[in-house]
Amino acid sequence: MTGDPLFADGVDWGDIAVMGVKVVVAFAALLVATMFMIWFERKLISDMQHRIGPNVAGPWGLLQAFADGVKFFFKEDLRPANADPLVFRLAPYISAVTAFVAFAIVPVGGVFAAEPGRQGTVTLFGKETILQVADPPVGILLLLAMSSVAVYGVMLAGWSSGSKYPLIGSVRASAQAISYEAALGMSVVAVVIVAGSLSTQSIVASQAGGVNTWLLLTTGIVPFLVFLISATAELNRPPFDLVEAEQELVGGFHTEYSSIRFALFFLAEFMNVITMSAIMVTLFFGGPAGPVFFGWTWLWPTVWFLAKVVAFLFMFVWFRATLPRLRYDQLMSLGWKVLIPVMLFWLMFLGLVQLAGVQGWNRIWVFIAAAIGFALGWALLAAALRAAKRNSVDDDVEALPTHTAGRS
Repeated sequence: MTGDPLFADGVDWGDIAVMGVKVVVAFAALLVATMFMIWFERKLISDMQHRIGPNVAGPWGLLQAFADGVKFFFKEDLRPANADPLVFRLAPYISAVTAFVAFAIVPVGGVFAAEPGRQGTVTLFGKETILQVADPPVGILLLLAMSSVAVYGVMLAGWSSGSKYPLIGSVRASAQAISYEAALGMSVVAVVIVAGSLSTQSIVASQAGGVNTWLLLTTGIVPFLVFLISATAELNRPPFDLVEAEQELVGGFHTEYSSIRFALFFLAEFMNVITMSAIMVTLFFGGPAGPVFFGWTWLWPTVWFLAKVVAFLFMFVWFRATLPRLRYDQLMSLGWKVLIPVMLFWLMFLGLVQLAGVQGWNRIWVFIAAAIGFALGWALLAAALRAAKRNSVDDDVEALPTHTAGRS
């Protein structure tokens, strides 16, 4: 059963109040978590690189992100003379709002059990509800939609600035996001195939039986690895941080932004890291599902959820501190020539495994047929890429100017 039980018997003012409280708490918690993430990344990278990091504003520099936010509020808000006024102001809000809406479908608590029935519900102000802002039956589609709409914030910011370098940065960032959107979407489809639902609440409930029921394992690990790489590219995180290029000496699509509008892009970037970590925990690692020990049954699921999210945040910072940048051609090749073909095969393989379970086919023969199909498909793809490269070299040679014997 999907949907919020809060509205199962109609809607009254109490239901609206509880919903309002959930929205405000989720928004405030995400903002506080974003400030913590900024401090966490600065401090962790400084430790990895044997530096001090923030240590002046507040104990251990905890208030440094807050101080930066106050500074942005009081800086002068500039707008280039050639910028489109409406679109220039709208673009930062698109980036920030999409990050929050994507987080709204994530269950952050509630007891999930292996037994069927209502899962993840809690009692809040005398009302039975779920610890997430919304659980639409097509929650995964909403996630993909927000991921796609976020590209508009980047593209419109670069275009509306009326400057060439932000436009170049926005085109580069948009092409990167669109390229990896396909692989990310297919990895989510793999989760939907195995879980049998588009609802995030139902996806978490399907993983409530323990670690062995996590979709990380039941989907075969490959979708998670593809999702992780694609999410890193969509977030413009190292080693895929190609929005800005060293030779341009500018920040990318948000070069012309200042004050609170630049802060919104800055906020959206770190908010998206938290949101994407929460999505990965929900899709592949059981979300808040976990063992409940003595007492405090309402608290343990949230503790497990936060612990898993922090582990992913640590991993993203670790990537930033250790991995070198890819070249742009390597970035595109990884997305189009590796991740998309791998996920196409894996989707067919998962579909075949599900069909084999329904039809009672021999699993060994299914695996053998899948391996043969994968090897054949990969060989054909490699041959096509070699032929395309050969033709490209021949065209380049033919385009070279010819020299006569009499010319020096």
